[in-house]
Amino acid sequence: MPSVVTLLTDFGTADGYVGEMKGALLSELPGATIVDISHDIPAHDVELGRLTVARYWRRFPRGTVHVAVVDPGVGSTRASLAIASDGWYLVGPDNGLLSPALLMSDARAVELNVPQHASPTFHGRDVFAPAAAELAHGVDVDALGVPATSPIIRRTPEPHRDGSGHLVGEVIAIDHFGNAITNLVSMRGARLVVNGREIPLRRTYADLDAGELGALVGSTGLIEIVVREGRAADMLGLERGMKVSLR
Repeated sequence: MPSVVTLLTDFGTADGYVGEMKGALLSELPGATIVDISHDIPAHDVELGRLTVARYWRRFPRGTVHVAVVDPGVGSTRASLAIASDGWYLVGPDNGLLSPALLMSDARAVELNVPQHASPTFHGRDVFAPAAAELAHGVDVDALGVPATSPIIRRTPEPHRDGSGHLVGEVIAIDHFGNAITNLVSMRGARLVVNGREIPLRRTYADLDAGELGALVGSTGLIEIVVREGRAADMLGLERGMKVSLR
């Protein structure tokens, strides 16, 4: 079965950085299937990168190697990681980006050996791509470095009850469509309130008229604030971290 390697970065595609990483991978893995998840993560946005990794890493066949690079600390003392979890592999910086895999009970993580020739500004090409190639060739993750004893783990904030018993959450991401994804799970009979404005809960976009504001349970199981054929974030001025509540 051909090797499958995915790439997630904040590099964009205007420069040659993604191409260099693919060249490094294909030099070691001729014929590999390389899947571009996205190269449009906003620059240095580790948190959105983490949430994106959480969506896809277990959707691929076991044996897939995921390379994720959103790395504002490249060249610093931050570690480089390789992780094995339930048959999947992830490679990237130790800054919380790979938290979805680190939270699994069977996760094995190592701090990668950084080659002397590695550019201090481009670990994606010189550290992560070669490590991914080794994993794809069947090298055990433990052979790539020393055990990572305290890798950085980021978690999505948990909703809490306020003094009135309302469940208070927050916007954790704004997607490409301007939908505001929250950390709330829908409850039967609940009402969503943002900035004092009550927003109706609907099942699908089709239950809203064009331009109408609403909320629904997205494909992650979390409540999203949406506008049919529009951008809820722009309409309400929503940003990550803004509070929302279920009443």
